[in-house]
Order: sequence, then structure tokens, then C-alpha cells
Amino acid sequence: MRQRPKRDVAQEITNLIIKTIEAGTLPWRRPWKKTGMGGAPLRAAGVPYTGINRLYLWAVADHYGYGSRYWMTWRQAIELGGQVRKGETAEPSIYFNSTKKTAIDQATGEESSKTIRFMRAYSVFNASQIDGLPPHFYPNQVPEAPPTPSQKAAAIERFFAPIPADIRLGGDRAFYSPGADYIQLPHPNVFNTEDGFVATKAHELGHWSGHASRLAREFGKRFGDKAYSFEELVAEQVSARICYELGLPADLHESHASYVSHWLEILKADKTAIITAAAKADQAFNHLAAYSGYQSEPVEDEGEEADETAPVPACA
Repeated sequence: MRQRPKRDVAQEITNLIIKTIEAGTLPWRRPWKKTGMGGAPLRAAGVPYTGINRLYLWAVADHYGYGSRYWMTWRQAIELGGQVRKGETAEPSIYFNSTKKTAIDQATGEESSKTIRFMRAYSVFNASQIDGLPPHFYPNQVPEAPPTPSQKAAAIERFFAPIPADIRLGGDRAFYSPGADYIQLPHPNVFNTEDGFVATKAHELGHWSGHASRLAREFGKRFGDKAYSFEELVAEQVSARICYELGLPADLHESHASYVSHWLEILKADKTAIITAAAKADQAFNHLAAYSGYQSEPVEDEGEEADETAPVPACA
């Protein structure tokens, strides 16, 4: 009996992200709304996905036009009274696990061990692929009201004010200096909109989080080198996440648009790059949010829910 070919989940995820970017959409840039259609992907229990699962399942929902935020396993759908429609295809949701490998030095007899981290995946379906679920799993067609100017201003103040970054205003460039550990921003009135100023500030704070005394990321030496472009990919996702959380427009700043071709090069050369970048962007956002205690929705580690560790089948 011929075995089914093993799925390369990392490559599948990367391929869709590349396809989305090449079509002119950055999958981490989202509309301001956080609930109903277009909101961040949720598990069956209402817990948000994180890292690459958040990014990938969002892109899948856009690609296929799924209206629901909810994703679940086949078994969870049945337990909730639903039934996956015949012919529907599952998507992979990844999680990480680890194992210890022990080795004995033949010369000295000394035993050493190291922890090996590896990726696994399980199958999930969007609620839009499932019949018979309770009503709240399906999108509410009532349009969500945007935040008022005062609500938006208050949310911006609450998020940014406690962050102890050295931010200097002036000049016509926005940048973060890792060596001196400060952020330079033009005055707010130089920007076309206040939202543009806040998005740029969020981007530079994304870089700030990577300082050696904080999350210790590699910054690269010059524009276009791999480490530099990768760090920009992380900071871009941090900015997009902050804008989403605070209800700001999801526009790519014109000064960052030149990075897109470099991001595509990275993704095409390394199928795990977007997975790593999404994880580091999550870490950076959580670091910044912790200063104010901000938490949009309850979160948990990927892969912890019961019934979610079954391998992804070749087809479903």
C-alpha cells in the first residue's frame, strides 16, 4: 500500500503568505475592527490564536471568504453539535513541543543532554465550513461601530504612556538607534494624520523592544541585508498588531514599502522565516503591552487544548 506523501506544513504556510503579499496585501495588516467578520482568529473556546497561527488562519479566511473568526477540530465541532460539511478541507494549526536527547562522550564517559524543539500540526476547520453550531460561532452581520475620537485617543494614551522608551522629536526621519537606545521621530504635525504618527511610533517601539537589555534580537548592519530586513519584518508586524488593537487604520507607511521585496526574498529562501518572525513579533507586542497591563483578549500557549495534537492528515 503506497503511503500518502507527508505534508510540508511550514512550506504550505509560507506559500500562502508569499501569494498574499505578491497579490498586494500584507496579511498582518488588518482592518480596525476586532469582532465579527474580520476579527482575529479564535479557538472554539474563544481564545485567540497567536504567532503564525493567527497570521496564517487570518490569511486563509481572507482567501476563501470565511466570515467566522472561529476555528476548531473535527471532534470539537461534533461536541458542539455541529458537522463539518462533506468535501471541506482542513487547515494546519501548528504548535511546538520539545524532547531531551542524551548522549555519552565515549572518551570521558560523561553524559550530556540537550533539548530539541520541533514543530507539530493538527487539523482545524473554520466555523463557516461547519453546519449546526451555536449561533455565536457565525458572524454577526450588524456593522461594528468604529471607536470615537475620544475613545481612540484614550486607548492610545493608555497603551503608550507607560512604555519607558527615550523618544526624541524633531527632524524628518523616523528611526531607532540600537547603540544609543533611543527613538527619533518627526513632530506629529509633520505627518499627514495622527494615525500615521502613532503607527510609525509603534514600528520604532517594535525595534526598541529588541534591544540587548530587553528581547535581544539581531538588528543587522545595513539596509537590505538579511538580519536588517528580518528585523523590519518583525517591527512591521508589531506596528500592525498595535494598530489593530487600538482601532487605527491598517496602512503600510510609505517609508516601509521598500522592504516588501526584501521580505519576499527572505520568505522564499527560508520556509520557517515567517513562523519565526511572527513569534518574535508576538514576543515584542507582549513586551510593550506589559508596561500598561494591556490585554485585548485572554491568550494561552499554542497546542495546549485537548484534542488539538492530532497530526494533520494528507487530505481531509
